Amino acid sequence: MRTPDYVRDGWCLEDGEEYHRAAPATFHIPDLALRRLLQPGDLAKLIFKIAVEGDEHGAVERMWVIVRERTPTGYIGMLDNQPNSIAENDQFWLGTELPFEYRHIIAVAHADEASVALAKAPAPIPWDRAS
Repeated sequence: MRTPDYVRDGWCLEDGEEYHRAAPATFHIPDLALRRLLQPGDLAKLIFKIAVEGDEHGAVERMWVIVRERTPTGYIGMLDNQPNSIAENDQFWLGTELPFEYRHIIAVAHADEASVALAKAPAPIPWDRAS
């Protein structure tokens, strides 16, 4: 399954492990063991780089994703935030489904009834799993 691509999709995921290696005293991430144990309904915070019209560098936002299913190297999740740096659209917004890896996770939160229900519901913007 392909990963989000900045050029193709207009956004991508930043590597949280790289951020931690660059500043281990100030940029903390959960232990890998914890990042590997997430279940549907749990939440993972990821760093998104988002293309913004008129800004050659784009925007960087930290947003929560609800875990929907496990994969061999991570998860399929669904965006649980509305990006601040772009206008509402039908390609990347609240409800966008996306694959991510353990290395992308910078924080975790436990599931509640609402997040488990959302994890089981159809994604408003499904990820193209065929490409």
